[in-house]
Amino acid sequence: MRAAVVALGLGVAMTLGQAAPVFARGAPESFADLAEQVSDAVVNITTQTSVAAAADRSLPMVPEGSPFEDFFRDFMDRNGPGQGPQQRQRRGAALGSGFVISEDGYIVTNNHVIEGADEITIEFFSGRELAAEVIGTDPNTDIALLKVDSDEPLPFVPFGDSNAARVGDWVMAMGNPLGQGFSVSAGIVSARGRALSGSYDDYIQTDAAINRGNSGGPLFNMDGAVIGVNTAILSPNGGSIGIGFAMSSAVVVPVVEQLQEYGETRRGWLGVRIQNVTDELADALGLDAAEGALVTDVPEGPAAAAGMRSGDVILSFDGNEVADTRELVRNVGNTSVGKTVPVTVFRDGSIETLDVTLGRRETAEAVPASAPANEPVQSELLGMEVTGLSDELRAQLDLPEAASGLVVTDIDEESAAFDKGLRRGDLITEAGQEKVASAADLSGAVDAAREGGRKSLLLLIERAGEPRFVALPIDE
Repeated sequence: MRAAVVALGLGVAMTLGQAAPVFARGAPESFADLAEQVSDAVVNITTQTSVAAAADRSLPMVPEGSPFEDFFRDFMDRNGPGQGPQQRQRRGAALGSGFVISEDGYIVTNNHVIEGADEITIEFFSGRELAAEVIGTDPNTDIALLKVDSDEPLPFVPFGDSNAARVGDWVMAMGNPLGQGFSVSAGIVSARGRALSGSYDDYIQTDAAINRGNSGGPLFNMDGAVIGVNTAILSPNGGSIGIGFAMSSAVVVPVVEQLQEYGETRRGWLGVRIQNVTDELADALGLDAAEGALVTDVPEGPAAAAGMRSGDVILSFDGNEVADTRELVRNVGNTSVGKTVPVTVFRDGSIETLDVTLGRRETAEAVPASAPANEPVQSELLGMEVTGLSDELRAQLDLPEAASGLVVTDIDEESAAFDKGLRRGDLITEAGQEKVASAADLSGAVDAAREGGRKSLLLLIERAGEPRFVALPIDE
């Protein structure tokens, strides 16, 4: 694998025609100087966790009344007769990595490295050991901030700009793989902007060898700045296969700053439910391109107070263009609580700007919005049988009393609606960004879309209380 990386680093990329060749920059002759420069700031982390376990107090199999019975009872019960089960303490040890970010002893690692630990020991490259305390953790990004006390200033490493890292750039990982002690591995940035499972994910993918025990260690650029925190690997066997992930410094830095200042995170909260804009949704909405974040619901909160509506497409937030929902979530989370920011939305064919004062994500409690109810009318349209809501249907579907819309009571499995994921029991609340309460409303929305030259109709549906938009083809 290493030979393949070196070959790529020394390769030449040619273009067709008369364009000049583009030469890839060669691999460094050695990483030794860089490793020596930063190694004193990289640490091994050992944790100890106490686990109470009840000892087995049963006596050996001896005949009742045997002269050995009292002997074995006294031997098994060291606390004396009648003291009950004795508790043993088992010590569990875990190994990970980290790095010092300030001369006064702040250390960054992964939350999963120190989670639940009773004792945390930091081992430096020199062999020196210090006890650490937890300043704060953020499970959402798997980042933890620790602190050690030292009589002298500690070597530390700075954060770098992960946004400046390009696919193909050389990087170096350091840490404590498989508990073997300090180790260095090198590779390239394989990809950027990877997401695994979290809302705030922005991982750098690298083929630099990362294994268990590397968790929490730094990923360096060639200037010796940390552009990522090694967090996870993709592997069928638990070992490195050249697909490792480091949380980008663009995410880590604001988290660390908040943990250092408050001992907890304080993320901005916009107060909307959103989904990505597909090509079909863009066509149904009248957008030129499939970009932005489509608002599916506006619970009570900052966005609702600013006048945002379901069906708005958020195109920019605080002056930054929004490509998709992940980008919006990260931008909002990195914005200060209480800050008033301009949010540009596409609404009914025009652009509007709303000023939203952000709340705090950690303390937010979203309350779903509701609309007035209407009488049911059964009808068949677009391969679906739909009916308005009744008290009986609300009870069957566990809908709130104020819910309104059309319930899908049956659906043709050969229809476009079925292909798009609509199912019996779905509640259609909007069609063409207008509330619907009857089959006539839905039919009118279909006609209006066709007259407007649309190939699809935008539906807002709810299932199990979760709203989402669907672009339903309406070609005749």
